[in-house]
Amino acid sequence: MGSSVRELAGATPATRDRYVDLLRVASLGAVVLGHWLMAAVTPDGVGNLLAVVPALQPLTWLLQVMPVFFFVGGFSHALSYRSLLRKRPERREGAEGSEDSVYSAFLRARLQRLLRPTMVFVLVWGAAALLVQLLGGGGGLTGVTLRMVTQPLWFIGIYLAMVAFTPPLLKLHERYGWGAFAGLAGAAVAVDVLRFAAGVPYVEFLNFAFVWLAVHQLGFLRADGRIRRPALLAGAGLVTAGALVAFGPYPLSMVGMPGEKVSNMAPPTLALLCHGLWLVGAVELLRAPAARLLERPRVWRTVVAANGVAMTAFLWHLTAMFGVYGAMLALDVELPAPASTAWWAQVPLRITLAAALTAGLVAAFRAFERPVSAPPGAAGSTGAGPLAALGATLCLLGVLGLSMVGFGGLLDGRTALLIAIPVSAPAAVAMTLGGWLLVERAGRGTGVRAGRPAR
Repeated sequence: MGSSVRELAGATPATRDRYVDLLRVASLGAVVLGHWLMAAVTPDGVGNLLAVVPALQPLTWLLQVMPVFFFVGGFSHALSYRSLLRKRPERREGAEGSEDSVYSAFLRARLQRLLRPTMVFVLVWGAAALLVQLLGGGGGLTGVTLRMVTQPLWFIGIYLAMVAFTPPLLKLHERYGWGAFAGLAGAAVAVDVLRFAAGVPYVEFLNFAFVWLAVHQLGFLRADGRIRRPALLAGAGLVTAGALVAFGPYPLSMVGMPGEKVSNMAPPTLALLCHGLWLVGAVELLRAPAARLLERPRVWRTVVAANGVAMTAFLWHLTAMFGVYGAMLALDVELPAPASTAWWAQVPLRITLAAALTAGLVAAFRAFERPVSAPPGAAGSTGAGPLAALGATLCLLGVLGLSMVGFGGLLDGRTALLIAIPVSAPAAVAMTLGGWLLVERAGRGTGVRAGRPAR
């Protein structure tokens, strides 16, 4: 692993934006550490430290960094899709093909890095959950783990949607620039007005698309060098988010809180979009000093190594956390009351053990995150684009459904509502697997070689 990382780092082209790779790793790392720190686990269940100590909620304005990851995704998707367009078969004399085939190749290349490690995670946990429940288990902390371990998959589902919508939204960006972002942001404003002022039911769920796709659109602008005044962006976002929280119906926390009537996260709100603007502007202000730091070989090798396992670590970090708490309970180690002096004193030990266990899980499953080159296919496969789009949709619904229903109650037929339709864990797994197979089939027949996905 060390030699391959050294070779990859040494082969980095001078044109590569290393800061984007650092942001990807740092944002996922912040989410992982946040989950480990904020989980208030007791023998009776799992709470949220931010609910126990509300004074800590302002920290979410720094630590809620998922907008940064989606912003980086927009940047990477723009580069990757444009690269495939330049390589499409019809650009070569005598070759046949279409943008339809490029779309399916793009989906396959991007989804591969997401879904290969995700499907392994889902299948391993599904088998373990079934075995536990067949043996009569599933209560206590085990039951909580089975319900909660899939919750981070919502992020995978949203990211799948971003990949699927990249080609049409990139066209809008190329035509309207900041106007395309403004259109999505305006739609998010309209949704919140209908939600809070007019009381229209269920309209708020549209902001899962409008808010996150608007943040993703900022990545397109970054790719074209059109974020020229990051201080203005950061200031406007911070001031507007503060005003919305102070005078509007939005809570202070930028992460979901148990029992709250309104969450800034689920579904996303206009306040969270403004928070995203503030974060994007802030990280852009740090771009120059970070770029100088990344010129150091050792620092860059660390970022390259972390990027190679980031998705695997993200998928398994809650498994590691619950494993640590389970071991402590099995060994009769006292779990202090959350936010007590003893609880804070125990934090370094718990995080160290969770990090060590996550490293072990990464070592076991990291091979599934490595990109696999697409095999040669028949050029100009008719209908590849719609087939790939259908596959991506099934994957999106399956992953989101599984994030909501979890693996608890497999034998009881437990379901959760996904767009007003009850979905069980087996159905969610079947949709994800079926969608992945459709994307694979479409991508193999395009005649477009995606190679290693651009980051």
